[in-house]
Amino acid sequence: MKHFIVTLGLAVAALATPTPTTQDAPSRVLTARQAAGTCSGALTKFKFFGVNESGAEFGNQNIPGVLGTDYTWPSPSSIDFFMNQGLNTFRIPFLLERLAPPSTGITGPFDSTYLNGLQTIVNYITSKGGFALVDPHNFMIYNGAQILSTSDFQTFWTNLSKVFINNPNVIFDLMNEPHDIDATVVAGLMQAAINGIRSTGATQLIFAEGTSWTGAWTWTSSGNSQAFTTLSDPLNNTAIGDAEGFADSDGSGTSDQCVSNTIGAERLAAATQWLQQTGFKGFLGEMGAGSNTACIQAVYGALCSMQQAGGVWLGMLWWAAGPWWGTYYQSIEPPSGAAIPSVLPQALLPFV
Repeated sequence: MKHFIVTLGLAVAALATPTPTTQDAPSRVLTARQAAGTCSGALTKFKFFGVNESGAEFGNQNIPGVLGTDYTWPSPSSIDFFMNQGLNTFRIPFLLERLAPPSTGITGPFDSTYLNGLQTIVNYITSKGGFALVDPHNFMIYNGAQILSTSDFQTFWTNLSKVFINNPNVIFDLMNEPHDIDATVVAGLMQAAINGIRSTGATQLIFAEGTSWTGAWTWTSSGNSQAFTTLSDPLNNTAIGDAEGFADSDGSGTSDQCVSNTIGAERLAAATQWLQQTGFKGFLGEMGAGSNTACIQAVYGALCSMQQAGGVWLGMLWWAAGPWWGTYYQSIEPPSGAAIPSVLPQALLPFV
């Protein structure tokens, strides 16, 4: 039995400006969610369940940028809020160019100030018993060019894993959503990073992402399912992909309107089948949707299908929390993020 994990993504949302209607009232959403029924059968609870804490990757047009103007780090109070709700896992996106400045390259020394910001929030999360995913949010692009050197990518991850080698609650998410690059090339880069991390003696869980934005609904059609079958880890503790799972028309998470109230489970079905057939395990790294009837049902149905799948899915993260999301319809940042009144209690908390 393989113990690799596929970190896939699914967004349950479509390209439109939110238009409030009476259908969106919290009481109607509650009734609609209850109408979907309960999640029955033999269920496997998620080991990792939480949110993306976005902000340190903001302002990527300004490198290195100014803290508090171009980018920000997550708020400890946000971590506290979610942990008090029973969530336990937090993904911390950051920019490679800020951590490893282009002046010295991806294999060079880290910027001490930016690294300290990353370490501070990671240590806060893990000191409370939570899990922290460190995530270079670069789409396999560094300083305007695709990352193609396996040697450079291996060196970067060798260096970063040494920073967190003594923290067992850190998870290494190797690269957010590579795209427009062949799956076999991405798999080679991921293998190199795994080799580098293990060469240091680091034993933590690793998430290795695929091409095509690591989409759960394109995992078997993008070449990922073939390219990643030979990925190896001497500790059998590597995750394949940070699959995203948005349920809007193009799976981008840019609209609050869902395709249907069953689209979440439907877009996960092929990935779930692949996981069951291969012995790999999966993780849904990004999921999001609007706070309306169809979307609440779609998210609930997706999470239910994951827990009904015999333990092949380890968990899910909502996109997104973070202090600078403002009125973004998927914001779950406390206290007033748009997803908090309905999505959090109706679609997420039943699966904690």
